Amino acid sequence: MDDELRARIEEAAEVDALLNAVKHDSEAQVGAIMGPLMGENPEFREYGDEIPGIIAPVVDRVNGMDGQERRDRIAELAPDRLEEIESEDEGEDHPLPDLPNVDDEDGVRMRVAPNPNGPWHIGHARMAAVVGTYKERYDGAFVCRFDDTDPETKRPDLDAYDQIIDAIGYLGFEPDSVVKASDRVETYYDHARDLIDAGGAYTCSCPQGEFSDLKNNGEACPHREKDAGTVHEEFEAMVDGEYESGEMVLRVRTDITHKNPALRDFVAFRIIDTPHPREAAADYRCWPMLDFQSGIDDHLLDITHIIRGIDLQDSAKRQQFVYDYFGWEYPEVVHWGHVQVDEYDVSLSTSTIAELIADGDLDGWDDPRAPTVASLERRGIRGEALVDAMVELGTSTSNVDLAMSSVYANNRELIDDETDRAFFVREGDEHGGLVERQIVGGPDAGEPPLHPDHEDRGRREIPVTSGVVVEGDDLPAHGDRVWLKGYGCVRHTRDAFEYAGDDISAVREEGVDVVHWAPADGPSFRLRTMDGDVTGIGEPGLVEYDTDDLVQFERIGFARLDDLGADGESVAYFTHP
Repeated sequence: MDDELRARIEEAAEVDALLNAVKHDSEAQVGAIMGPLMGENPEFREYGDEIPGIIAPVVDRVNGMDGQERRDRIAELAPDRLEEIESEDEGEDHPLPDLPNVDDEDGVRMRVAPNPNGPWHIGHARMAAVVGTYKERYDGAFVCRFDDTDPETKRPDLDAYDQIIDAIGYLGFEPDSVVKASDRVETYYDHARDLIDAGGAYTCSCPQGEFSDLKNNGEACPHREKDAGTVHEEFEAMVDGEYESGEMVLRVRTDITHKNPALRDFVAFRIIDTPHPREAAADYRCWPMLDFQSGIDDHLLDITHIIRGIDLQDSAKRQQFVYDYFGWEYPEVVHWGHVQVDEYDVSLSTSTIAELIADGDLDGWDDPRAPTVASLERRGIRGEALVDAMVELGTSTSNVDLAMSSVYANNRELIDDETDRAFFVREGDEHGGLVERQIVGGPDAGEPPLHPDHEDRGRREIPVTSGVVVEGDDLPAHGDRVWLKGYGCVRHTRDAFEYAGDDISAVREEGVDVVHWAPADGPSFRLRTMDGDVTGIGEPGLVEYDTDDLVQFERIGFARLDDLGADGESVAYFTHP
């Protein structure tokens, strides 16, 4: 990173830190400004690992100002941004905009409506994060409704139901109710019958291509004016499975001349021969399309507010025709753009991830290279960190980018203070390989602190009597010194480390490098990362921790301990720098 870019990062960070501190009337936080900083400056993202260290001193400087100094500084740097803050209504601040037309008496009921065709990727978490946050703000209700009425194209995965509920729990939320649409097929049939009676639906046996041509030309198909009795008979035959797939559908009667062809007489029910994987739904062959099923459920489940993608605007308009037939009031709708996530080579696609797993290119849904919720959890990233980053994206109708560096910054603030430090020496060629040296003279063990900010937690004892290993890139030239962190200053002589006994001034005044190390007979570790596995040697105390504990490998980053093999290789998952 050159000096010019560093200066730009510091300038942008100062503005965001000042705004954060003034807006919340509190100290600014590195994690809180990472999202806006990356969102407003996409060119910074490739330096996401370095940026927290660059902006931390800027944040500290801002936090050292009083309120008036901060306002004066914003007025100097970004007067228009200060005006925005001062023009906002006073009251409790929320990272998300208020929901429209909230009725305090009836409350807010929102839903997530996942298709259980696989575990969640990171993009799926956005809906639960925002709905859960709104539920907490309005003391409302959170409904999880599995839209699983397509047993063929988006075939449900029986394991995914529980996996999705687990993902919601990982994010810190618990649904007030869980509903499977495939349990409600008879309810959809009843409403289809009522819709037929209301003149709102008809059965159609036109070949798909033929009907498409008619629809695009604004012409009605010959079945549109069937009498209700005939429509009922043919629909019951659909329910009884008397038609083949594609032979008969039930359509909602809309406006065949509507200026938007997508809203003209759309399919409500079709025949699917592939049995549903759930035993309770396996006998059904007549299945509702998503627009019909979801529209009926949103009303029956008393959903007050819906969040959906901007690309699904036509869904609300199609469903409105059904609501008009029944005299129902449509829920409030908030449309938003899609979210993209940086850092991953794998796309946010359930089918793509599943294919990579099936081909052996990924080890599973929790592979660190997979952009999935399960992967983040296994890496030791707390759900709260992901929720906060998603909420900071807001509900804009524009597409938004989630910078993983903002998730990491949030998580770092959550875990840093409580996480012990440890040494892990990597053996890969990219780090110069492992180099073993005997210690000549000096103490029998190093005693680095468990946490540099908490001496009261004690120190860890790392023996050196069997020799030590360092990364080849850290090995000094013969005759030069290096400071083994937590042990002391040694000189590289005769292919050994001779204890030099210098005090810390060798580091502070003479520029001696400080390096991490491990005993030569320390436990073997495999660190699983987004870039592949890294092997090496750790300090002995690591195997005394419990699975799921977090440590910070000094000079490397945080890691979650996954498999502590007593006699063989142990495994940890890299969390983030």
